[in-house]
Amino acid sequence: MKYVLSLAIVMGFMMIGEWVSTKSKAYIPSVFVTAVLFLVGFWTIVPKNFVSTASFGTQFIGITQAVLLIHMGTLMNLKELLAQWKAVVIALTGVIGTVIFAMGIGLLLFDWHTVVASVPPLTGGLVAAFLMTAGLKAQHITTLVAFPVAMFVVHSMLGYPLTSYMLKRESKRLLKNYDPKAAEATAKLEAAKEKQSKKFSMPSSYKTSAYMIFKVAILTFLAEWVAALMHGVVNQYIICLIFGVIAHQLGWLEDAILQKAGVFHWLMYGLLAYIFSNLNIVKPSMLVGILVPIVTMIILGVFGMLLASALLAKPLGFSREMAFASALTALFGFPADYIVTHEVAGIMGADEGEQKYLLDNMLPKMLVGGFATVSVASVVIASIFLKLL
Repeated sequence: MKYVLSLAIVMGFMMIGEWVSTKSKAYIPSVFVTAVLFLVGFWTIVPKNFVSTASFGTQFIGITQAVLLIHMGTLMNLKELLAQWKAVVIALTGVIGTVIFAMGIGLLLFDWHTVVASVPPLTGGLVAAFLMTAGLKAQHITTLVAFPVAMFVVHSMLGYPLTSYMLKRESKRLLKNYDPKAAEATAKLEAAKEKQSKKFSMPSSYKTSAYMIFKVAILTFLAEWVAALMHGVVNQYIICLIFGVIAHQLGWLEDAILQKAGVFHWLMYGLLAYIFSNLNIVKPSMLVGILVPIVTMIILGVFGMLLASALLAKPLGFSREMAFASALTALFGFPADYIVTHEVAGIMGADEGEQKYLLDNMLPKMLVGGFATVSVASVVIASIFLKLL
């Protein structure tokens, strides 16, 4: 009975988050609401281990994230992926701006350890937060052990709504140039090219959910094997994304394959639940005691991110809103960047054509920006800052 009840609580939190997002027209993103519900739940009556009890434990996550990134590769083509180098440059520049402002001004206001513990979570979300938490424990700096995770909680309250707002402004700008007839002609041309390029075909009666999941699992295994051979030179999740794009280009993987297989939302909900389960170590007393330095450092870091991304926006052909949104992915990364972008497109697009147009123009930038910051830059920055403690 406890397993089913735990699952009901997880999905109830997800459901409320989605409802609030829909009601607010994506001004309040679902991931923000769900994160707050998890936090309040842990502070009150929800068991600390209810997420793993609902089946979303470490084994589930060992499969989920890599598999979802293979799926993401089926949502874009190779040309689009390679064209996103500009988003990478802008996102990384935003990270540099965050480090400069947070360190430069932060050290005038707070002590060395407080500033050093703050910066990595601002440049890489939860990944960097837990790296810094482990480092603070190892250095026996007990007064700041909760600081990085608390930083992640508080900056999420700003990061999710701010990113949603930027993407909504970008959507309004993009829709001014939307031509339904041109979009329809482009879609038909792409479909024709895709049909011609497919080198793998099978009768539709054999394309079952099990068949599609099997293909994704095999490709994920190959991607992780290649990543292991490279000894971490390239992040394994980036390799998964690339493998997904290539397999999709060759016609071996269908468009949005896990959605067609009927398991995408289950995997996404499980991944989000696992991420939010890490909030169980944050206590109200932790937040109250360190709220002022946390909020100050977040404002400094985000302002530095805004200025740095704005400098490169025009030279690289981005709007300031899109550049800032790409840089903001450093605060949370995947899957939140995917979810927020989809929510905004769903609200701002009047029909499927407009929604697809918005996603085609925004999602690749958000995903690649998130990988560059959270999966790569944040690990490097956290490693450097751990030595500075």
